[in-house]
Amino acid sequence: MKKEDKTQLIESMSEQLKDISCLYITDTSGLNVEKTNQLRRQCFRRDIKLMVVKNTLLKKAMERSGRDFSNLYGVLVGPTAIMTSEVANDPAKLIKEFRKSAPKPILKGAYIEEMSYIGDNQIDFLINIKSKNELVGELVALLQSPIRNVISGLQSGGSKIAGILETLSEKES
Repeated sequence: MKKEDKTQLIESMSEQLKDISCLYITDTSGLNVEKTNQLRRQCFRRDIKLMVVKNTLLKKAMERSGRDFSNLYGVLVGPTAIMTSEVANDPAKLIKEFRKSAPKPILKGAYIEEMSYIGDNQIDFLINIKSKNELVGELVALLQSPIRNVISGLQSGGSKIAGILETLSEKES
């Protein structure tokens, strides 16, 4: 690969890294063609971008991105593929699901919302990370809960008062 091509690739990757909120660094080496194609298809269906990269080029792109990926530099050893997604836990779910039929991909590290996670033992934790939309939904539900309780209390209280008044009017006659 020519130096100009490498420079252009590094610039392209660093621009992508500036905008992402979720990056998974994996090892997919050793997968046969059939399994690799299955993995790529599943990534495409879930809107996950999968790209095999050279470690040195990825490290240079990370350094030029303006973000702090320094905790992940240590995992840039051996064959590397990166997965990016808009939903933080989608790649982790895909990896876990895909490993039911193949030994890889192995999670080397992940960068999610300014936090770094190192090692394959983090996969279960990453699966349970809630997406931004899920957190917003839960927050809205929590905020609505007290209001619903007050409204239902007022509605039930109104029917109780009406029942009491009806009973009192029947007793007087």
